[in-house]
Amino acid sequence: MAVITETALRAMLRTGVPNPFLVRAEDKFTPAATDFLKGRGIRIEVLEADGVFSDGEEDGAGQTIPVGVSNRHIHLAPEDVEKLFGAGYNLTPLRPLSQPGQFAATETVTLLGPKGLIKGVRILGPARGVSQVEISRSDGFSLGIHPPVRMSGSLEGTPGITLIGPDGCVVLEAGVIVAKSHVHMSDADARAFHVQEGDSLMLQSIGERTIIFPDVTVRVSPRYALDFHMDLDEANAASLKTGDQVRLFGKNGMPISSAGR
Repeated sequence: MAVITETALRAMLRTGVPNPFLVRAEDKFTPAATDFLKGRGIRIEVLEADGVFSDGEEDGAGQTIPVGVSNRHIHLAPEDVEKLFGAGYNLTPLRPLSQPGQFAATETVTLLGPKGLIKGVRILGPARGVSQVEISRSDGFSLGIHPPVRMSGSLEGTPGITLIGPDGCVVLEAGVIVAKSHVHMSDADARAFHVQEGDSLMLQSIGERTIIFPDVTVRVSPRYALDFHMDLDEANAASLKTGDQVRLFGKNGMPISSAGR
């Protein structure tokens, strides 16, 4: 059973809310979600029990994706690693991440914002071309900044922050984001799910607190392993943790049915 909220429906406005809106018989709407659809003249259509989410369908309905919950972290440019930890310093791998070749480093730094600081923020390696800080909305309130929701690397117009390390400080003029939820896929995964780079997935959590994520961006690379990345705020709202599974619910704003709608 999915609980469909007004917030989830509003997130679909960018790509368009389908009309009719297809649901299963056991799905539930919050009162605000029902009013939202009614106010826009969108009809709710209940599919037959065998109408959706049959494993093995051509459109990928019913396939699952593992969850990777991403806590606040930092990607550093090589020059910023040296400013924070000393000349010639290299990050020390602590543990591997879900994506091949990437690791959580032993090193941490302190984030200093206009209204507060957060200590012990993990650095992820290897070093990148541009430094980037990824935090949650809740972290932003603690720090006194309000970063936009962006895909990694989309840093134009984002707020800056001060990084404090054991050997120095780095003042970033920009580079703080709330990471947009996304799925990493290899080329083979993309073929299996019948999607391509930049497509949007609708994913449904599995468990006692079912939530639909209506706009999850697909990222495809031969270097990627299948993983749904969300931040800690999103994971807590859906009672999800790393290693859990979510189910494919739709693509590009449209719930999936066996008829391919």
